[in-house]
Amino acid sequence: MGLELKRISQAALPAALAKAERYRLLNEPEQAESICRDVLAIEPRNQEALVTLLLALTDQFRASSTTAVKRAEEVLAAVEGEYQKVYYGGIVRERWGLALIEAGDPGRQAYAWLDDAMKHYEAAETKAAAGNDDAILRWNSCARIIARDGLTEHAGVAEGIDAGDGAPGR
Repeated sequence: MGLELKRISQAALPAALAKAERYRLLNEPEQAESICRDVLAIEPRNQEALVTLLLALTDQFRASSTTAVKRAEEVLAAVEGEYQKVYYGGIVRERWGLALIEAGDPGRQAYAWLDDAMKHYEAAETKAAAGNDDAILRWNSCARIIARDGLTEHAGVAEGIDAGDGAPGR
């Protein structure tokens, strides 16, 4: 590339994070990702930037990219808090399962990823603050997707999730 990236100022971080969220909502996850990486260059442990980056990466999931999950998991490792780790771990798995469905997965791999997401959401539910039912809402969404699409672990040989490279079992 040869171009040295410019650094944003500390004072610009709140506005940059707001812009990153806006770009995500405008379905421009690549722009949101770039902004989050600029924020993290200044504050590597900024939790808002890490979570927004994680979500921007999952917004870009395409079943043809087997490195996508691994990249998201690397960001997830820097997210702090027991609840956040399991909840956002569920998001990664749910969105990868949806990417597989979009790509025409016959059900087995998508089911395995959605089932694993639901297990993460169940764990998150036990760690959630009172009044935070986000994990329940996500669990229900996964259950509805599985039912709607008739997904089953027996749609072929159920291999589950290959944790070795972050890609679904083959």
